[in-house]
Parts: sequence; C-alpha cells; structure tokens
Amino acid sequence: MTHRLHPSFASILPIVAAFAGIYLIWGTTYLAIAFAIQTVPPFISGAIRFFVSGALVYAWLRLRNRAPLAGVNLVAAAWTGLLLSGVGNGFVMWSQQGIPSGIVALLVTAVPVVVLVLDWAFFSKRAPSRRALVGTAIAIAGVAAIVMHTRSLSGSVQALHLLSLVAAVVGWSLGTLVQKRHATVQNVLSFTCAQMLFGGLFQLSMSFVDAEWRHFHPASVSTASMLAIAYLIVFGSIIGLNCYLWLLTRVPASKVTTYALVNPVVALILGAVILGERITPLAVIAATLVLAGVTLVLFQDWRPAFLWRRGANVARAGQDS
Repeated sequence: MTHRLHPSFASILPIVAAFAGIYLIWGTTYLAIAFAIQTVPPFISGAIRFFVSGALVYAWLRLRNRAPLAGVNLVAAAWTGLLLSGVGNGFVMWSQQGIPSGIVALLVTAVPVVVLVLDWAFFSKRAPSRRALVGTAIAIAGVAAIVMHTRSLSGSVQALHLLSLVAAVVGWSLGTLVQKRHATVQNVLSFTCAQMLFGGLFQLSMSFVDAEWRHFHPASVSTASMLAIAYLIVFGSIIGLNCYLWLLTRVPASKVTTYALVNPVVALILGAVILGERITPLAVIAATLVLAGVTLVLFQDWRPAFLWRRGANVARAGQDS
C-alpha cells in the first residue's frame, strides 16, 4: 500500500529543503573558503570552483537537451554572473585573506538590508515600512561597530579587505534583484549554469589583475585546500547556488535572503571551534544588533496571529453594525 503526500505538503517540501540547503550549506562555505585559500589564491580557487561547477551542470543539461542554453538571456546571465559568482563570491574570498571567516559571514548578513535599499531606490520603488527603516538603522549600527573595531576582533586588517567585503555585499544584493527579474522556473538551472561560467570568467580575469599566478605553485596545494574546493564546487555552487536561485523564482527575494540570519551563526561557531577565531563580547553585541535589524527588515510585514484575528473581528463587527 502506497501513501501519497498531501498536495500542499508535497508542494512546500521542496521549498523547505531548498531553504535548509542555503541555511546550512552556505554557513559552512566560509570555513571551506578559509581552507581553500591557504594554498590556492582566492580568485584562482574561485575560477576553478565556478568553471568546474558550470561545466558539470552544462554536461548534465546537455544529456537532456541538445541546446541547454538556448532559452537563456545570456546578457542577463553575464550580469548576474559578474555580480553574484564574480563580485559577490570572489571578493568575499579575497577579503578572507585578512578578515576571520566568522566576521566576514556576520558582515554579509547585511545583504537583506542592502537588497531592501536597492529595491526601494532602483527596482520596485516601494518605500520600506517604519519597522524596516528601524531595522535598517539597527543593522547599520551593528555593521559600523564591526567595521570600526575590526582590528580588535581580528588582530589586524587592511582597508582593502574591508572595501572588498563591502563591494561583495553590494554586488550580491544587486545580483539578487537582477536575477529575480530574468530567471524563471523553466530555465533557472540553465540560467544558473551560464551565470556560474560568467562568474568563473570574471574571477579568472581578476586572478591576473591581482597577479596571483606569479606566486601560485600547483605542487604546493594542500589536500585540505583541494578537498575544500571540491566541497565548494559540489555543495556551495551546484547544490547551494541552485537552491538559492530556484527559490528566487518561487519566493520573494526578501524571504530568500533570510539565510543571512543563520549563516553567520554557523560560520562563527565553526570558525571558533575549528580555526580558533575569537568571539569577543563586542562581536556578540554587534552580531545581536545586526541580526535584530535584519530580522525587522525581513519580517517587516509580519503580525502575530492574534492581532490578525482581532483586526478581522473588528472589521466584521463594523460590517454587522
């Protein structure tokens, strides 16, 4: 005897699984990046990651369709590849040369706030609610605390690493909004494939700009770095990125970016336990401010169930009178 899932449960299960993927997997990628860049320069490792990921996805699509990229807007895919896999990921990896993985993840938490501001200014033009504005102010205060005290949190940091991280946050946020406009449920996997290949091309070009090939010696690559890059290819890109982009075709971008609330917690814990990164009282306070602010932004329209019921009862009473 077979048991069928209830239709509503069956439809929501893939969404729950995709959220679980970006919540947990992307929280571990900061640790994987830290191991990857120990012996492989950041842009080179990023180029390898996205070229291999894109090639594997293309090969899988090619088995099912002779022209897997035929319905993809390649211009839009190039832009999102530049912004997401290129700037968003590449500059995060580059910044981790001088900033601890947990602190990087915490600053990336500001993505939902940046998405809100960019969407308000350039896309939907919809003004945020008062709760979202308060949340934005709180989150910015937390980010400012981290930036101003990065030296005490990480020991030493260069301004370029912080600027790189800011650029990564803005690039990822802008790419999220552009992706939302162009990817559809029907072509999301093909779009993701093209996007990863363009992102790999950008990171490869940046590896020459940063002169990484001058001091890169393949023979010196450690097993830990190779395993970390393999993990980033399979889990961070093929699984995690596809979960993220698939969710953008079905769920509002503001909800998809809730991963930012979970990732830094996972990254901070792993960084402290495995890499010995410090979690100071200041880091805890700043993290609380950022997470509280982002929560207000992400759930700006949420109201407790009893308030909804009260409002409905008041409206019904007004109609009866």
